Amino acid sequence: MLYHVQCFAGLGELIGQAVATVEAHGSTISVAELKGIMAVRYPHAAQAILRAFMAVNQQYAADDHMIVPQDELALIPPVSGGDGTSAVSAETGARSNDDRFVLMYNSIAVEAVSSAVAHPDHGAALLFIGTTREHTNGKRTIQLDYEAYVPMALKMLQSIGEEIAVRWPGTLTAITHRLGTVPVGEASVVIAVSSPHRASCYDASRYAIERLKQRVPIWKKEIWEDGSKWVGHQLGAELWNPMTEPYQPK
Repeated sequence: MLYHVQCFAGLGELIGQAVATVEAHGSTISVAELKGIMAVRYPHAAQAILRAFMAVNQQYAADDHMIVPQDELALIPPVSGGDGTSAVSAETGARSNDDRFVLMYNSIAVEAVSSAVAHPDHGAALLFIGTTREHTNGKRTIQLDYEAYVPMALKMLQSIGEEIAVRWPGTLTAITHRLGTVPVGEASVVIAVSSPHRASCYDASRYAIERLKQRVPIWKKEIWEDGSKWVGHQLGAELWNPMTEPYQPK
């Protein structure tokens, strides 16, 4: 039986293709078994394959989860916030039904993100704008390139908004993330949060960006004057598990 696995970011580069076709015996196989077969087939990428998470039908799956050839499979390296990007229109982007969660290639209109959470009963609103900085750890950054597993990333952004609404009732969240090339000084992500009171706003805004970096399948490649590198999650090894309970900010 043939299993088709989408491979993203640095993992796709290591394997040398965006979609790996893997042959396995039997009509069903576990995630761990499939990853093991891939590790043998691509020995130079074995460590990265075994450390990655598998998404099955746009949901993170445990290693003992059983899959069939008809499943939509994707191997997810640590995220940072493949190809999948073809689902995003250059003009309108990919967006949720309520337009509060958006992936797009064009420059982000901050006012549009802010207006998505406007509410007459909310006395507080905050904007978080993440931009490309020029110098990081002594290296001069020329640009950042972002990739996403678009349909899953959009669902995960919506789930962050839903988590926030449960944790801080009445709070509204809007998130727009840019894909493709983001030059120095331009915004890669804009998060808007509004709530009846300011305390909820501060907490929800921080929660949103940390949860995005932990869970949403968006990756960035740092382009320097003398090279480049795919950057994984920035929350510490103990926090990288997208199937855990919601991240608890310290």
